[in-house]
Amino acid sequence: HVHRLSVPFLTRVATLSITGGSAELSKNEASLARDARIIIEKLGPTYIKAGQMMSVRPDVLPQAALDELAILQDAVKPFDTKIAIATIEKELGGPLGEFFDEISELPVAAASLAQVYRAKLTGTDTYVAVKVQRPQILSTVSKDLYVLRRAAEVYQGLIERFAPQQRTDYVALLNEWAVGFYTELDFLNEADNQQRSRDLIMNQEKVAGIYVPLVYHELSTRRVLVTEWIDGVKLSDCPKHEIRELIGIGQESFLVQLLQVGFFHSDPHPGNLMKMQDRNDPSKNCLVLLDFGLMASIEQDDMDTMVSSIIHLANKNYPALVDDFIDLKILPQDCDRAKVIPLMDKALSPYVKGGGAKKYEAELKKLYNMEDGTLSSTAGGFQAMTQDLLTVLNDIPFSIPPYFALLGRAVVTLEGIALIGDPEYRLVMEAYPFVARKLLKEDRPAAQKALQEVLYASTQSGGSILQGKRLAVMLNSAMGVVARESGEGVFVDLDTIPEDSISLTDGLRYLLSPRASSLRKILEKEAVGAGDVLLRQAARKSGGRLFASLPRAPKLPFELPFFGALLDPENIPGPFLVPTRDLGRNGTPRPCFASPSQVLDAAAPKLTREEELFAISLADLAQGTLGPDAATLLAGDGLLEPAATASLLLSAFATGQLPGSTDGNVLALANAVRSQLAPAGSGVSTVFTVNGASEDLSKNTTETENESLDDVIAAVRDLTPDETAVLQGAATRVAENLWNLVVSRLERELLDGDATGAVAESNVAASAR
Repeated sequence: HVHRLSVPFLTRVATLSITGGSAELSKNEASLARDARIIIEKLGPTYIKAGQMMSVRPDVLPQAALDELAILQDAVKPFDTKIAIATIEKELGGPLGEFFDEISELPVAAASLAQVYRAKLTGTDTYVAVKVQRPQILSTVSKDLYVLRRAAEVYQGLIERFAPQQRTDYVALLNEWAVGFYTELDFLNEADNQQRSRDLIMNQEKVAGIYVPLVYHELSTRRVLVTEWIDGVKLSDCPKHEIRELIGIGQESFLVQLLQVGFFHSDPHPGNLMKMQDRNDPSKNCLVLLDFGLMASIEQDDMDTMVSSIIHLANKNYPALVDDFIDLKILPQDCDRAKVIPLMDKALSPYVKGGGAKKYEAELKKLYNMEDGTLSSTAGGFQAMTQDLLTVLNDIPFSIPPYFALLGRAVVTLEGIALIGDPEYRLVMEAYPFVARKLLKEDRPAAQKALQEVLYASTQSGGSILQGKRLAVMLNSAMGVVARESGEGVFVDLDTIPEDSISLTDGLRYLLSPRASSLRKILEKEAVGAGDVLLRQAARKSGGRLFASLPRAPKLPFELPFFGALLDPENIPGPFLVPTRDLGRNGTPRPCFASPSQVLDAAAPKLTREEELFAISLADLAQGTLGPDAATLLAGDGLLEPAATASLLLSAFATGQLPGSTDGNVLALANAVRSQLAPAGSGVSTVFTVNGASEDLSKNTTETENESLDDVIAAVRDLTPDETAVLQGAATRVAENLWNLVVSRLERELLDGDATGAVAESNVAASAR
């Protein structure tokens, strides 16, 4: 049957191509497309499904073919309505009037497996969609799948014979698709899928702009499905600007299904996507999802790996992407990374650039130097491409997991619809903000690991350090502002904050919202580490200057009888109380005997070289974000520059952070103290005003630095009570952890063991004498 229908068509295509080339094919493309669509309809539902998928690929097929194939979405030749009514009565167990007051004379839509009627429920004004299965569809589908299964077996044999390194089980791929096809024929299964999707998407995840119709389970059977009637317009019939708007909503919904709940719609062709006026806000449109017969499930581990792979692909981190492919069972553990990574770059980088198949083809030609179209360049490029292909077939034993059969179909269809609205659509980059939001929110170990891979950079000593710019980039990405690399702007630039970056207030509010709960845990841990480094630096600088200012005993050329050598003040031991943990709320301080320098060394050990560099980077960050006064304080120079400390504290006090801060007397005091504390000739001229703005804060600093601290204070002041509570809770936890860290060091150095916490024997003896 397939041969009888397809051979004449293929003969005509070959004849036109030989006699007139591409020009003759273009001239006859409308009639060829019509013939192809008629053949597909005659071949039956299996081939109609393939036609539906290709009907939304403007990057692959000409417009005439797309127009014809679009008929397969919901305008396939219907079967007789009398047969449909007989099926309804048989399935529901009674006459039609018992269930419906009216039903449309003709189907409103007809697809490969069923057709749909508009009906009104008995005794109500409620209209519903009644989906009725085509007669004898099970036997038709079974015959088609049998033929395809045999073809898959033949192809599998050829692969095993000529490319034994390849490990893809093509029969298993076909089986996965076949199982999905059979489940589509059970409308009770579809009813359950639709109800579950409605619960997950609308109720659990609350995806904005998405609607899933109600299911009338009491009127649904294996061959009849009754759902809520939707008045809307097929997505592919909408203007391009509406397609762009709604495909964003659809993309969010699909990513939630694929990466969040692990239960996704595998057949999102335009006949199953409709625009409907939002019932809550008539000025807006929403996207309606239909036909839940073909769904697929994904395990949590695979969802986590897919999230990582999107991050790594968008960041052009191909070595890490190899690990993702190994976890997804696409590549084996023992794959040759030196061969895989360059080929991965050649195959995937053009796809990330977007634009569909035509753009991908153009990028490949550019990659293989085939752009000019000359015979020599084309031959050379084709030879290089063939060599890469042989390397893949012979040296890289990849495999495609069976569930990718349904996932690939869904991705191909959705990307095709998006390309109709935006010819430059980039699926990977469009998915990046969703993935960023997911990583910032979830606290599962896999998500935390993926987030840390993005936020941290390796150090020379083998450690890692949080990158402030990467944190800003991820926050911007989560809010839809993706920083792209220079040049073509294809991949994400993790080390450059975008020019249209979010405001400080928006970033802070996002950080304090439930959407960034995972990130806050990382930042709290980092704040403890950073705070410890800065406090130790400040303590050692201040302690050293304090010790240096103390009066010294005269240096004698001999030791005094009974006293020995005279000690410097910081080395004279004395009683000291080691505080308790939990900010002293529990327990009683414990006494010990130690010198001031020992207490300082115990509470604030010397910074390592790496910690010193980290402290410098923190001070630089503060200089750019909070201003020079904050940088001075964080660098541990507060005692030497009291003007900076007073300015910082009084600025916060005067700009609304404490009660009465807008009082004129408080503002005058802030200005007077700042002026008095400023060293002579420093050029400092700070003026606080009632509204918190500043004029001429420092003639030695830039306007941006002067305003930055006020911006931070204003952003904190504008927080809601809930956001303030989150911030205060985080600050409290950081303070408690810092305190406990210092106390634990004091306990370890001054209390644990005679040798560890004891004063040097000579000092003890001298003190006793």
